[in-house]
Amino acid sequence: MPHVITQSCCGDGSCVYACPVNCIHPSPDEPGFGTAEMLHIDPDACVDCGACVTACPVGAIVADTRLAAAQLPFVDINAAYYPPRPAGAKVPPTTKLAPVLPAPRPERGGLTVAVVGSGPAGMYAADELLTQARVRVNVFDALPTPYGLVRAGVAPDHPRTKAITGLFDRMSRRDGFRFYLNVTVGQHISHDELLEHHHAVLYTVGAAHERRLDVEGMHLPGTGSATELVGWINGDPRFAGLPVDLNHPTAVVIGNGNVALDVARILTTDPEQLAATDISDAALAALRTSAVREVVVAARRGPAESAFTLPELIGLTTGSHVVLDEADRVLVRADLLAAQDPVTRAKLEVLAALPGADAGADAEPGRRRIRLAYRLTPTRVLGADRAEGVQFRRTGGEETVRLDAGLVLTSIGYRGRPVAGLPFDDAAGVVPNVGGRVVDPVTGRPVAGAYVAGWIKRGPTGFIGTNKSCAMQTVAALVGDFNDGRLVDPVRRAALLDKLIRARQPDLVDAAGWRAIDDAERSQGAGEGRPRVKFTTVADLVAAAQSRRSPRRGGGHRGGGHRGGGHMDRIASWISS
Repeated sequence: MPHVITQSCCGDGSCVYACPVNCIHPSPDEPGFGTAEMLHIDPDACVDCGACVTACPVGAIVADTRLAAAQLPFVDINAAYYPPRPAGAKVPPTTKLAPVLPAPRPERGGLTVAVVGSGPAGMYAADELLTQARVRVNVFDALPTPYGLVRAGVAPDHPRTKAITGLFDRMSRRDGFRFYLNVTVGQHISHDELLEHHHAVLYTVGAAHERRLDVEGMHLPGTGSATELVGWINGDPRFAGLPVDLNHPTAVVIGNGNVALDVARILTTDPEQLAATDISDAALAALRTSAVREVVVAARRGPAESAFTLPELIGLTTGSHVVLDEADRVLVRADLLAAQDPVTRAKLEVLAALPGADAGADAEPGRRRIRLAYRLTPTRVLGADRAEGVQFRRTGGEETVRLDAGLVLTSIGYRGRPVAGLPFDDAAGVVPNVGGRVVDPVTGRPVAGAYVAGWIKRGPTGFIGTNKSCAMQTVAALVGDFNDGRLVDPVRRAALLDKLIRARQPDLVDAAGWRAIDDAERSQGAGEGRPRVKFTTVADLVAAAQSRRSPRRGGGHRGGGHRGGGHMDRIASWISS
């Protein structure tokens, strides 16, 4: 097998289109592409040309001779996706390549689109639109920084996954692209006002609202969500002030998806390993004094129904001390005997190889560890003035189980929030749509000029790269409507949009401002041997952005109220250097 796809696969399909022999699957035109945990290289068909390595935006494809020890399991994972061939059978040469859909071409005038949300779905949509001439795209985001969960939701010890921001940076430099960051649609400008300046508005606002566990005690100090904790770890300004108490030896995460594993891994990793990442300074300082020695990841269902992906499980078990209670080891063995799905079987085989919770406990009593626990349904959070533990009921029975803990986090899924000016399906947590066209849920008719992509369109499914094909579908619908004359031409001149927003939001961050933030963070990080040191308040981010503001728009930082605190000394040092 000349090349292997490893843990950080984003699934955007760029490698599929680059491969000259069509040996990477599932491809975007095949069933399961949007839900596959990763893509796979056929070991027999690969011709070792390296085209996929160049195309991959996250560095997930590695030559088999250069695999690290932790990546070796991915040799078998890639190969297992393909049916076995008889010994000595040759793979016939492949001439049919994965179809590359032509980018939709506007057939009249100049198309102008507002994209609300600068995460992967928004950036892929902007890129697809800008493959054509005479198209302008204005991308809006409520935060002063772009790229959504890639910046604020990917764990800091997964730098390869974060590397996709390099691709997004290149997209943002295309002709016709403009950033309007630190601008909230619905506050600084309305949906109707956007339509006055654009042919269409495409919402890619994600599903940022985490589902809450409705049990007694979830209001207590010491409780929260895994998503909020990851935001705090990543320096997201919305969670920079999150009160995180790490003074108890045990933490419990309810739910066992990939975010739950991220939290468990970060809380049990040696802080000095994290010191070389872009983790926030506040989180790093807290972890250095943390008393947490065990994180219990508790799932309501059994091992076969584990929500985490196989690549994430392998990454966790090769880098962290992960254990199972004997009762859960019994469940794993029973599920393994009954498992038919190859991915499920592979997960269970990894779980079956984990040590018992008592293994090595006497020899390494202080070693941090993660314990995966199954068939536990939470019934209440214990404690009077703050969280002291969680009471569970054994799923399917009446047995009560108590886990003492000083930190209780939930990670049980996501849902979208209503978008001002658009209909909303509260049951599904999405904006009702057909192929990305927003529709009235009563009449089924399209809402003129309104489109969606990403999680707000399809729900919280798929991975970073899944948003590429999702955005392509929506953009095709949008351009088709433009060509058919179903979109109304803007009634306001383009120049008036900038004037309007700057009047309402003087602290707007444009593309030059974002690059100033990016340069400053990278400069600070370089001095500490880190990829970047993040600004973690809106005030500091705006101050860094405005350090490069052009003279005609006024120099310096508006209003003295933003100064003093956080990273201001670092900003001053960077500006003067």
